[in-house]
Amino acid sequence: MAEIAPGGLAPDFNLPTAEGPVTLSGLRGRKVVLYFYPADDTETCTIEAIDFSARQAEFEKAGATILGVSPDAVGSHKRFCAKHGLGIRLAADTDHDVIRSYGLWIEKSMFGRKFMGVERATFLIDSAGRIARVWHKVRIKGHVEQVLEAARNL
Repeated sequence: MAEIAPGGLAPDFNLPTAEGPVTLSGLRGRKVVLYFYPADDTETCTIEAIDFSARQAEFEKAGATILGVSPDAVGSHKRFCAKHGLGIRLAADTDHDVIRSYGLWIEKSMFGRKFMGVERATFLIDSAGRIARVWHKVRIKGHVEQVLEAARNL
């Protein structure tokens, strides 16, 4: 699969959320911060979700909608949001189709064991549905600020 690169059209999708289905094409006209993360309620993923939630109003002011995607089911997302007071929308990609379409279903290794999982990555998509910026192998510290600055400048 070719890497999703800036300038290209972002792959469309239709995924369930606690608020109902969401499609990328349905968000046309707005910038979209599409971030992929491995699992609800794990340490790094929780910090990332809390950071995005804390800055949600600033993203909205910049004309950007935040959408998180993981392989977890909608019920897991609901519990995760309730437990941590998250205000962002989380989509369930339980069959990994969207994660694969963005090239993020990868082989990982932990404690010598290899397994398939989600590469943490963020895509900033412009109002026409094109990839404006990509952050691969995201490190959490300062990440949300970088994405917010890029959204403001888009």
